[in-house]
Amino acid sequence: MILGIDASRALKARPTGTERYSLELINRLLAQNHGHTIRLYLPRRPPIDLFREGAEMVILPGKRLWTHTRLGPHTRRHPPDVLFVPAHVLPIWGPPRTVVTVHDLGYEYFPDAHTANERRYLRWSTRRHARVATRIITISQTTRDDLVRLYGADPDRIRVIHLAPDPNLKPVTDPIKRSLTTAQLGIPGYARYLLHVGAMRPRKNLARLIDAFALVRQRHPDMKIHLVLAGSMASQGHQLRQKAKEMGLLPYIRFPGYVMAHQIAALYSAATAYVLPSLFEGFGIPALEAQACDTPLICARTSSLPEIAGKGALYFDPLDVEDMAQAIEKVLLDEDLRQALIRQGRENLKRFSWEKTAQQTLAVLEEAAS
Repeated sequence: MILGIDASRALKARPTGTERYSLELINRLLAQNHGHTIRLYLPRRPPIDLFREGAEMVILPGKRLWTHTRLGPHTRRHPPDVLFVPAHVLPIWGPPRTVVTVHDLGYEYFPDAHTANERRYLRWSTRRHARVATRIITISQTTRDDLVRLYGADPDRIRVIHLAPDPNLKPVTDPIKRSLTTAQLGIPGYARYLLHVGAMRPRKNLARLIDAFALVRQRHPDMKIHLVLAGSMASQGHQLRQKAKEMGLLPYIRFPGYVMAHQIAALYSAATAYVLPSLFEGFGIPALEAQACDTPLICARTSSLPEIAGKGALYFDPLDVEDMAQAIEKVLLDEDLRQALIRQGRENLKRFSWEKTAQQTLAVLEEAAS
């Protein structure tokens, strides 16, 4: 059986959620002894060590609307047994059997984060997937329910398959390695800090996190706690920096930018706690990354986050700054609670692995192909 995969997302130099998903999943599928041919479709030749051995590669040069102008026509003329698109958009004119992963419908909840044209395109493509895809994979029950409720997708054609954190992500206990990483990122070596990692967009709710942080510092001036907002400045980063400046908090809030893969485990491990205040997440991989690094997790009680973080988090209402501040205070002040969250986080992680994700995905591809 020939399993065709749109591997274009895996080429991004600085991968975020959907790109990491594509790369991890492709390599796990290549590692399995399933007897199928994995055919990867790409707009350009990948770095030599990006994919594991065993893939058949088809290079289809192109940039603009590559999915529709290059991938679709080629797979229509030379169809695999099934075409798998790991990130949202199926080609208009493609093979008869397709599987697509829909990560979230955040544009329906936060339309202002997208241009009018982007919203029209996302709604059109998602509605089309609900109608024509042989099978749809969603990464959480939340996204599955949104597809059924908002687009009338047939629930019998949807399979929920969770993601997983990087298996190489482990607690960093070496204080020298921690200190070197935090120094490289401009974080004072003496600082206890709260951490958030991710692109700075309105739905991440970081303005309220800054307000909650201000309350904690006001009520505990001797605590010397800092806040680290790591990740791309995106659409809101400069506004958040200005907000911190106006509140007199800029010396205590760090914006280190995109964190490289070799730094991320030490950054998580050195944090006093990880705060995930998002108003909406299709999955919320940072919750599992924090748990993988033995970092106590303080998490919004919204969308998919309770489904993913399980019992390994202290939850709060993301619209209530006081509730968020109180949750942060509890973790900062109660060492027994911190240790309980770490233990429960380790237990929660047992539900997730990329091998399990790949096995379940392979089953869906085989089902769709047959």
